[in-house]
Amino acid sequence: MGFERLVSILQDVRSNYDTDVFQPLFEKIQEITGVRPYTGKFGKDDIDGIDTAYRVLADHVRTLTFALADGGVPNNEGRGYVLRRILRRGVRYVTKYMNYKNGKFFSKLAPTLIEQVKHIFPELTKDTATIFEILDEEEASFAKTLVNGEKLFEEYAIKASKTPEQTLSGKDVWRLYDTYGFPVDLTRLMAEEAGLKIDEEAFEKARIASKEASKGNGQKTTKQLLKLDVHALGSLKTNDKIPVTDDSAKYGSDNVTTKVVGIYSGKEFYESTSEITEGEQIGVLLEKTPFYAEQGGQEFDTGSILIPETNTEFKVENVQTYSGYVLHTGYLTEGKLSVGATVIAQFDELRRWPLKNNHTGTHVLNLALREVLGDGVDQKGSLVAAEKLRFDFSHKAAVSLKELEKIEAICDKTIKEDLKVYTKPVSLEEARGISGLRAVFGETYPDPVRVVSVGVPVEDLLADPANHKWNSYSIEFCGGTHVNKTGDIRDFVIIEESGIAKGIRRIVAVTGNEAHEVQQMAKDFDALLDSIAKLPFGEAKEKQLKETNTKLGQLSISVLQKAALKAKFTKIEKSVKDEVKARTKADSKLCLDSVKNYFTENPEAKYFVSHVSISSNAKIITEAINLVKKQHKDKSLFLITGLKNDSKVAQGTYLSNEHLKKLPATEVAALASKFIGGRAGGKGNVVQGMGTKAAGVDEAIDAVTKLLSEKL
Repeated sequence: MGFERLVSILQDVRSNYDTDVFQPLFEKIQEITGVRPYTGKFGKDDIDGIDTAYRVLADHVRTLTFALADGGVPNNEGRGYVLRRILRRGVRYVTKYMNYKNGKFFSKLAPTLIEQVKHIFPELTKDTATIFEILDEEEASFAKTLVNGEKLFEEYAIKASKTPEQTLSGKDVWRLYDTYGFPVDLTRLMAEEAGLKIDEEAFEKARIASKEASKGNGQKTTKQLLKLDVHALGSLKTNDKIPVTDDSAKYGSDNVTTKVVGIYSGKEFYESTSEITEGEQIGVLLEKTPFYAEQGGQEFDTGSILIPETNTEFKVENVQTYSGYVLHTGYLTEGKLSVGATVIAQFDELRRWPLKNNHTGTHVLNLALREVLGDGVDQKGSLVAAEKLRFDFSHKAAVSLKELEKIEAICDKTIKEDLKVYTKPVSLEEARGISGLRAVFGETYPDPVRVVSVGVPVEDLLADPANHKWNSYSIEFCGGTHVNKTGDIRDFVIIEESGIAKGIRRIVAVTGNEAHEVQQMAKDFDALLDSIAKLPFGEAKEKQLKETNTKLGQLSISVLQKAALKAKFTKIEKSVKDEVKARTKADSKLCLDSVKNYFTENPEAKYFVSHVSISSNAKIITEAINLVKKQHKDKSLFLITGLKNDSKVAQGTYLSNEHLKKLPATEVAALASKFIGGRAGGKGNVVQGMGTKAAGVDEAIDAVTKLLSEKL
């Protein structure tokens, strides 16, 4: 019946939710939100929807907490998307029915669940910080767009309610997902609350059409990104109506309400997108922006520029800065933009999170490299992408596994210490005086310059700049986005170390969810090797081992874990090779002994026909033929090797010179092939081959014995 149903019977209540399994969660929900107590109402009786919200939130926190503890990660695919949908549904319920808008709801509720069940499921307590951080990240991301998305839904709902079909347009449902992150089942639920249906077929068509369009757009962007050239910049500098972009909001996390000040086609500036051919790539200049333009090795933000009132949406696919003008390039998916229009600029928070993780991770790595490899390490380049970080540095030799282990350990220690990350603009001259400060050689920095310090307030650095203890901290000039504290990075895994030029090495690493995923991949592969090691010796084990070797080479995981897995694989492979050698030796002895013994015991025999029940080994047959050639030149031999349950068998024929005059060796082999399949080939006395029908071995032996007895 399940645990909750058994408890409901034992406690004599009508619903699982009335048991003491759920009561502590309900009490905590009330404490966090301040709503009325749970009263157990269902359906139409639950007039304000609060009791339903209690049940949804209690159920959802259990699913999310257990799934995250088991290694699940919210994303846009498969089981990860299920988690994202569950969390977003929960966020909407707590926002709409309990009017809770303070954020971090699930991370406040989860400790009650963990405390309640930790004696049964101790794994929930192993890494609660990671569970809470993932919940907070996802909740913050959706909360940013929930209000605008709900407003848009209301507009769509009003429009649909005026139609005879009472059905939401599939295109509108797709837009709610694509722009505001509303999973279709959440929109379906909202539609049900409003007494509406959704056009499922049209939704699917809109989804496919959008995917195809994005493929096309991606190709255009790859071929030629729209840029502000020297002529466009010249035009901007003489245009008082288009100011340099205020991008100070790029270090925050909020959407920005701003104005469109310029619309660029790649050739000239326009007042409205209606003057530009539909489907063309467009550049938009805003008065102020929260988007991070690509610079300092960090990739650009993506997101949307919206006018919810008119359903206008501009998809931002790239952001670059040109002499202070931040150009948002992309495609208008609906509506129109005009100069002077008030818009909401929102970057993709879920893309920004890993970018911040990786940028701070790069700083932490830089410090670790200096500690392990020495002060001669200088940064030669870097890339901060959403999926990985890449760091190039000067070093004469390859970084050994032991050194990589130390580097990774220092990075992990810095992350676990959960150090605060401080930033402050400082005059360039003053900043250069800070002991231990790292800067890229040859790089030109602005004045004032932004100092990023991990673990020490910038004010403390400036108060005592010559103090050598600052050498133990990560202090750099940097204009990128960073986490608030190193613990946000969660995990740091080096997945590649290589040389890219003489004296220049490259490290590629992943953090956060990506690091968690590569660790899980390594764990899964380790389990696969264990399962292969336990397989009985045979063809299946050898085949799996060969396939696994290819997979291991292609695996993008921790350099350290990959080395350990390779060592483990080599050990298993050696045991199989040793077993093969031992068995081959035993098989060879068995086969040769059977030939020797037969002719010793039957000196008058002209030939020996036999199936030797060993592995299908053509080399052993060759050894037997060579034995007959040397010791019994006037005798003939026909052998089949292979086990009856194998997928293949081997055959070999040797006819003495005298016997060859009476019968071609190829005829003997061809006869056997009729029963065991496959082909055989050779010249003169010796013909060998492989067969695929082990079941026909006995018939082949009988047929060859009969043929030789008749002909020889």
